[in-house]
Amino acid sequence: MTTSPAFFASDDLVRRVAANLERVRARLASGERGPAGVRVVAVTKAFGPEMVRAAAAVGLDAVGENYLDELVAKRVATSDVDVRWHFLGALQSNKIAELVGVADVLCSVSRDKEIDKIASSGAAVVYVQVDCTGAPSRNGAAPGDVAGLVQRARERGLDVRGLMTVAPADERGAREAFHITRDLADELGLVERSMGMSDDLEIASEFGTTEVRVGRALFGPRTDA
Repeated sequence: MTTSPAFFASDDLVRRVAANLERVRARLASGERGPAGVRVVAVTKAFGPEMVRAAAAVGLDAVGENYLDELVAKRVATSDVDVRWHFLGALQSNKIAELVGVADVLCSVSRDKEIDKIASSGAAVVYVQVDCTGAPSRNGAAPGDVAGLVQRARERGLDVRGLMTVAPADERGAREAFHITRDLADELGLVERSMGMSDDLEIASEFGTTEVRVGRALFGPRTDA
């Protein structure tokens, strides 16, 4: 069967993504783990399935999505590609059961009721999302609530691997958020710290991130931007 052109990653696209990945890794080089020790999650929100194929072609094995419908569609369209799917968006209780069936990692757990719903829907790897801004519009748990959420998730049998945070846009705020998240992960014995995106890779690397979530820096501007 011939792959649909809409789902095909051209040689030119793969070369472009490979060059961008090299730049991302160079930006990570100053951190305590170095570029080889940091997982790059290719965030394909608003991009087509061809970007999933391009990411896999350059050696990336983790893909991030913010919306359930996009995740499902791209997972179906690239079912022959061996990647792990990370769900990055805010969780909706009525969609958690479906998410558990299609996402390998739920990165944005922030409430007790989400933990209970995930636990009743099946096994899942989870990260607890930390919000260091206090802004009502931000998803995530306040730093002081994180330990309780991690304990509850562990008691419900979930595989809690780490913490995720989305840092403020300013450098000072980003440093504070990454510092808090790193220290919480250490205190709770969590191995994964998902910290850093296209604009703050270097800072996240300084604070020992194990995972960065990168869309624009890999694929270029989004069409919905």
